[in-house]
Amino acid sequence: MSLMRDTLAVCRMIKIEHSVFALPFAFTGAFLAQGAGPGWSAPSWRVLAPLTLAMVAVRSFAMGYNRLADLDIDRLNPRTQMRPLVTGELSVAFTKRFLFVCALVFTAACAAMNSTCLLLSPVALVWSGFYSHTKRFTPLCHFALGSVLGLAPVAGWLAVSPHSLGYPAVLLFFAVTLWVAGFDILYACQDADFDKSQGLCSLPAHQGVARALFTAAATHASAALLFPMAGLSAGLGMLFLCVSLIIGCILVWEHRLISAEDLSRVNVAFFTMNGVIAVFVFLGAWADLALGSPWALLR
Repeated sequence: MSLMRDTLAVCRMIKIEHSVFALPFAFTGAFLAQGAGPGWSAPSWRVLAPLTLAMVAVRSFAMGYNRLADLDIDRLNPRTQMRPLVTGELSVAFTKRFLFVCALVFTAACAAMNSTCLLLSPVALVWSGFYSHTKRFTPLCHFALGSVLGLAPVAGWLAVSPHSLGYPAVLLFFAVTLWVAGFDILYACQDADFDKSQGLCSLPAHQGVARALFTAAATHASAALLFPMAGLSAGLGMLFLCVSLIIGCILVWEHRLISAEDLSRVNVAFFTMNGVIAVFVFLGAWADLALGSPWALLR
C-alpha cells in the first residue's frame, strides 16, 4: 500500500495527465522528419519507444524540480497547499532521488535514439529545470516554460534525423512555445494577487489580469498562425490546414471562457482544450502524411 500511495503522490506531484501536452508534439516532429524524404512511412517503434520514454522522463524531471524549487512559495499559496511536497506525503529527499532517476532514464533514452540526442540531453535537463527560477526575476517566465515544451517537436525531429533540423521543427518550436506561454499566462491569472504580494514576476502580477489576458490572446493568435506555416513548410496539405483552422477556433473559444472578472473556468481552458489541441496537431500531421502514401500501421 505504501508503494501505491507513493506512486499516486508522485503522479499528482508531476501531474502525469499533462503529458498529453508534450508527447503529441514530439511524435509530430518525428513523423514530419520521417516524411522529409521521398515517400513516407511512419517512424519505427525503435525510435518512438525511447522518444516516448525520454519525453515522459524529462517532463517528470521538470515538474519534480519545479515542485522542489517552488516549495517555499507553495507553502504560502492557498491554491497549492495540498501539493504532496507541501503536505509531507513526499519528502524532499525522496523527490531528489526521483529527479536523479528521471535524469538517468532520460539520458539513457536519448542514448538509445542517437548520439546527437545524447549530446544534447544535458542541455535539455538544465533548461527544463532553469525555467522554474525565471518567475523570480522576469515576466517572460511563461515563454521560458513554453520553450521547454517547444523542444518536444525538435526532439522528435532529431530522434529521426539527427544530422539536420528542418524548418518545420523550428516553426513548431515557436508555435508550441507561444501556445504554451499563452495558456500559462491564463493559468497564472489565478495567482496574480499572491504573486504580486510575494514579489514574483508573472505577467498577471506585473501587468494586471486584464492586460495579461490581452497578451495571452495576442500570443495565441501568433501561435495559431505558426501552426499552418509549419504544416506548409513540411509539405502538408489541406487536411492539416483545416486542423490548424480548428485549433484557431478552439483558442478563440478558450479566451471567451475567461475574463478578468471571471476566472472560474481556467482549468477547463488549461487542460481540456489544450490537450485537444496537442492531439489534433499530431493527428492532422499524421493523416496528411499518410494520405500522401498508402495508409499503414506503425512498423
